[in-house]
Amino acid sequence: MDSISNMIIMMKNASLADKETVQVPYSKMKQAILECLKKEGYIEEFSKKTKKGEPILEVKLIYIDEKPKISEMERVSKQSRRVYFGIKDIFPVRNGYGLLVLSTPKGILSGKEAKKEMVGGEALFKVW
Repeated sequence: MDSISNMIIMMKNASLADKETVQVPYSKMKQAILECLKKEGYIEEFSKKTKKGEPILEVKLIYIDEKPKISEMERVSKQSRRVYFGIKDIFPVRNGYGLLVLSTPKGILSGKEAKKEMVGGEALFKVW
């Protein structure tokens, strides 16, 4: 099973169910993705904790006027089909109201940051 897909589905379902926090299993990749989402304002904060001896990430979601900031998340690159974007291929999601998250040689970056850094990479998912 794809762990990144699991994480984004858990966050999407938690926000649609009006949950304040969601707990996802820990990995360095997930932590880097959450740092990117926090920097872009899609989550309030996250912290690494231990539950039953296993490390987890607890994510606090953002709500604006009782509506979740994350209304939809869509996986772009999958295990069966990897999708790579060059600098010219990076596009604004939902006319600038969304975010494209990329795995680049410079780490996990948003589409805007990747264009600024002049790097392309694997498109992980879109969020709006």
